[in-house]
Amino acid sequence: MSLRRLAPPEQQPANFAFTAANAEWAKGQIAKYPPGRQASAVISLLWKGQLQEGWVTHPMIEEIARMLSMPFIRVLEVATFYTMFNLEPVGTHLVQVCTTTPCWLRGSDAVVEACKAHIHPHPHTVSPDGKFSWMEVECLGACVNAPMLQIGSDFYEDLDGPLTEKLIADLRDGKPVKPGPQNGRRVSSEPEGGADTLKDAALYDGSMIGKYVPKAPPPPPPPEAEAKKPTQGASDREAPKQKPPGAAT
Repeated sequence: MSLRRLAPPEQQPANFAFTAANAEWAKGQIAKYPPGRQASAVISLLWKGQLQEGWVTHPMIEEIARMLSMPFIRVLEVATFYTMFNLEPVGTHLVQVCTTTPCWLRGSDAVVEACKAHIHPHPHTVSPDGKFSWMEVECLGACVNAPMLQIGSDFYEDLDGPLTEKLIADLRDGKPVKPGPQNGRRVSSEPEGGADTLKDAALYDGSMIGKYVPKAPPPPPPPEAEAKKPTQGASDREAPKQKPPGAAT
């Protein structure tokens, strides 16, 4: 089982406070629960704090514990249990590389090597320019287009080493990047190389509207009495064949 701890004291900020807008949002979340049940909002507040700061800090946990009237250790337990919470500083772009079996079989090792070469040799470490950090994660649910990675809320799929290097370089230079498949696949569900079924344009341009002619329904089954009557073929098969007089039995 993995051991998750907060970053060391020298990396911790001196304090934490929600922005005015986030503080108002937090009040709304807390108000959803009846008196004495405010602790139910702990994950929501931790997540909003992480969106604001990039990671979960010691002062953040203290502040959320105060807001929810919870012991510090109870909030710490939640933050360290769920791996969606970052417990150490992250870069502006947190690159989460899926290395579960489907992505690994499709070449996630090359994606990891690109991160090591262009971000930092070690995961969970901010790049010298502060723009990136990377980590390995379990399945992110885009196995059909493996290998893939997640940056922020966006998926980047159909990757290899060079495509990952280009993605990192474009983000570093502030160039726009398009989420989704990176190998020319138009949509995530399309076969590699393009669609190979349902390609007739008439299926989509409306030209077939009104031209559908339903088939005539099959005749109803015969009444039960008629159904039980033997057919001529059955009668021929079942009738004993007459033998000539004197034939051997």
